[in-house]
Amino acid sequence: MPTVLVIGGAAPRESGFVRDICDRAMDQFRKRGVRVVLTDTRENLAAAPELTALADEVHELDFADVSACQDWAVAYARHSPVQAVVGYREYAAVSVASVAALLGVPGNPPEAVRLVRTKDECREHLRRHGFRQPELTVCASEEEAADFLRNHGPEVVVKPRRGSSSEGVSRVSDSAAVASAFRAAQDADGLALVEEFVHGREFSVEGLFTQGSPHVLAVTHKVLAPGGFVEMGHTMPAALAADEEAAVVSTVTRALRVIGLRRGHFHVECWVTESGVVLGEVHARQGGDWIHAMLEWCHPDLELYGQWLDDLLGVPSAGAPARATRGAAVRFLAPPTGVVTSVGGWSEVAGDPSVLAASCTLTVGSRIHPVTCNLDRHGAIVVGAEDAGLAEAKADLLRSSLRVEVRRP
Repeated sequence: MPTVLVIGGAAPRESGFVRDICDRAMDQFRKRGVRVVLTDTRENLAAAPELTALADEVHELDFADVSACQDWAVAYARHSPVQAVVGYREYAAVSVASVAALLGVPGNPPEAVRLVRTKDECREHLRRHGFRQPELTVCASEEEAADFLRNHGPEVVVKPRRGSSSEGVSRVSDSAAVASAFRAAQDADGLALVEEFVHGREFSVEGLFTQGSPHVLAVTHKVLAPGGFVEMGHTMPAALAADEEAAVVSTVTRALRVIGLRRGHFHVECWVTESGVVLGEVHARQGGDWIHAMLEWCHPDLELYGQWLDDLLGVPSAGAPARATRGAAVRFLAPPTGVVTSVGGWSEVAGDPSVLAASCTLTVGSRIHPVTCNLDRHGAIVVGAEDAGLAEAKADLLRSSLRVEVRRP
């Protein structure tokens, strides 16, 4: 019986889509009859007793500590061989790849995963191979960031070199705002990435590697908050002209090969501009924000995690699914700033038969702060329908039917 080691595979119910990923993966692994060794932090394991009960073994391990994961896995494998290593989190990706390489089992090359985890290095790698990329620089001071704005404005983006969920990301057009944006994006070395702002329609590309080849499952349209980068919704599949979709798919799959990724899921951001496709950030994991659930709805026979495991174990596959046969959309909750005085209509929203998943953290007395990153949102409504247009319309309708009263500050 093969053993799969899961690095960072637990989460509390309150984490929403993160816990749903863990649940789906565990269910698909159990269906395949493998031994599941589940690892995560003490806090995450304690918050997920239903998951730990389904695992064959459970161990405390910090998924973000690459050295600790390597040492633990080598010691474990001395008495219990491991045939596959998986993980679902951005901050577990390097650990997963490094452990797989150390144990000699299939996985992504660690150097490829490290490359995509550092945004400026990945951008320059892609630029050297002929892909369109925004101009950028790594700044060590506010003055350097201000210089870049003067030379590459009128707008720039200031962001951490490594990060996710749009934390610390700012769109800046005024030199007076550079200092605060730089401080929000600085890493432990005092550095921040500044790049030119790309004008275009923004999408993400979701897919799965099979036998080393990338297969695109869907192109997703992003709905962004006005003037920022916080994602307020996604629609799948995106309404793209056939030639635009072909260009997006071709660009992304070529880029993945150039980077050297070859196993598991991928989530690649991009823009469609007047001059062509411009690649954004590349991730060696599935998309967040319930994109995994939308993919499995749009492809009814898809098991996103089970088919990944099949590929790692060399189990014959029917191949990547054909085009999506249904549509899905998610809309996020972000009321105006203030204090919540009433919430109405949630039970009707959550109980609608088209809803695939729904969460709402708003209660009377909740303090609503400005939404500066994806973690500031207050819930989600995920809808499945016959096609993307119907799903999008239904998700918008359900969100608008939720009655949230807020007392402004």
